[in-house]
Amino acid sequence: MRKLMIVLYIFSIGHIAFAQDAYWVFFTDKNNTCFDPFSYFDSYAIERRIQNNISLYDSTDFPLTSSYVEKVTLLAEEVLGETRWFNALAIFATEENFLKIQTFPFVREIVPIRSSLMLCQYRDLISEQEVPVSNNNIDSSKTIFASAQVQRMEGDSFIEKGIDGKGIRIAVFDGGFPEVDTHIAFEHLRKNNKIIKTWNFCNKKEDVYGYSSHGRMVLSCIAGIKGNQKLGLATGAEFLLARTEVEIERYKEEVWWLMAAEWADKNGAHIINSSLGYGGERYYPSQMDGKYSLVTRAANMAASKGILVVNAAGNEGTDKEWNRSIIAPADADSILTIGGIFPMSDYRINFSSVGPTADGRLKPNVVAWGQASVAGKTEWVYRVSGTSFSSPLVAGFAACAWQTNPNLTNMQLKTEIERSADLYPYFDYDLGYGVPQAGYFINGKKTTIDPDAITILEAENTIQIILNHSPEKDSLHEKKYRNQGYIYYHVQDEKGVLVKYLVLSVPQQESGYDNWNKKDRGDSTGNNENTEESEPKLEKTIVLAQVEKSELKPGYILRVCYNGIVKEYSK
Repeated sequence: MRKLMIVLYIFSIGHIAFAQDAYWVFFTDKNNTCFDPFSYFDSYAIERRIQNNISLYDSTDFPLTSSYVEKVTLLAEEVLGETRWFNALAIFATEENFLKIQTFPFVREIVPIRSSLMLCQYRDLISEQEVPVSNNNIDSSKTIFASAQVQRMEGDSFIEKGIDGKGIRIAVFDGGFPEVDTHIAFEHLRKNNKIIKTWNFCNKKEDVYGYSSHGRMVLSCIAGIKGNQKLGLATGAEFLLARTEVEIERYKEEVWWLMAAEWADKNGAHIINSSLGYGGERYYPSQMDGKYSLVTRAANMAASKGILVVNAAGNEGTDKEWNRSIIAPADADSILTIGGIFPMSDYRINFSSVGPTADGRLKPNVVAWGQASVAGKTEWVYRVSGTSFSSPLVAGFAACAWQTNPNLTNMQLKTEIERSADLYPYFDYDLGYGVPQAGYFINGKKTTIDPDAITILEAENTIQIILNHSPEKDSLHEKKYRNQGYIYYHVQDEKGVLVKYLVLSVPQQESGYDNWNKKDRGDSTGNNENTEESEPKLEKTIVLAQVEKSELKPGYILRVCYNGIVKEYSK
């Protein structure tokens, strides 16, 4: 995840700091403009609007009034870009010319594009372990890892049914896509003409096949194929590739992100994947409320156009100031925000940003692996870390899920992906609703274990969470690449905000289950003499956790999740 945030302060014109030389100039209207949706939009964009009951003549899609643009441009040092959606022009201007621009009667508001620490640095904790492989003989450990990153989402269910995102168009915003025009992992996209359009917003040209390797790795988590192994699930989707980021840039990335969103909309994107974010350099955690930053409002606007926006939650989990905050535009309420989990434990991977938003909404929505096998340079496979790679794994999943039911709107799909997750309706601010599961879209339901495995029992002063059988009985852990089973529980207040949440490991036999809580098992010695013919059995139920009754105020809910079974208690 790159931390590339522009701090956008909304001041009245009289309070603008004149030392700034980059501004958003917002216009009052779009008078004297002409708009033909059938010549402006791709056919996919028109279909999407019809499906979502969106007017083809929405004024936010109309062009800016050309005479307004011309007058402001004459006084600008440079035009950074424009937005139809928000009816504004981004410019550099001298203080003298700024004073002239603010007197124009068609100028509604001028907002400085602020910045301070503008060095753009990756925060993906990328540990690129280059492993030379041939095209047809990938190192077995890498193959297993690559397979597992899609199978953790039950991606094999999509693969077995031939579901690969066909008919879905995905826009990918990133810092460049080197080798995508030559790399073996993307040969199927080139051969089948699946890369529909490209645009380099930084250099105002079509060529995006260079610059940051981040985009190549991200794209591979959506649609890469290495040898016979899929690195991502949406290998049959179509793509729009946009370069919106550069290594060092003081003002422009947020402008480019917004312009790319409008470009993606115009060119028929169904899904946007943005493994980008703007945090500590340009904002405060209190401003991550889904309304403050322009890039967040742009993400919500894209959602209002029928696009499913998938955005990485961020890698601020180890940042002392930001470790309880999502970054922009991941704080947008109408988008799917993706956190990361550690592959071998299912715990939140330490760098993954933690919710909720500043106004108390659930984020992240769902999670995927925070480490991934990705397409490296030419003949190499990397293993990398970051929610930058969790996001495209889910974006590819979303394309396949949408293929199973193309009649869903983007917001319906967002809800269905949440419902498909393996913890739903339980949630917390580390994991959201958990990891999306393909079986939900294939079979119409999620795989679950014995519904009587857990019980919520009211005692004298406490509410007890009871495990009713030995976890060796459950095989779901192995299927989902879990080393151990977990009990998740939270306390939710009357406003839907979590007061507390915890996850407890339920050890397996081989990790010491027989020596754990041995008195509850009627085993005073702790000796383990069980054989394959003599499976361990609980002689008594085990109290895994308990909550004081005083914690559960009227309207509060205790919610518990164990292997897909969710139970609730309230007064």
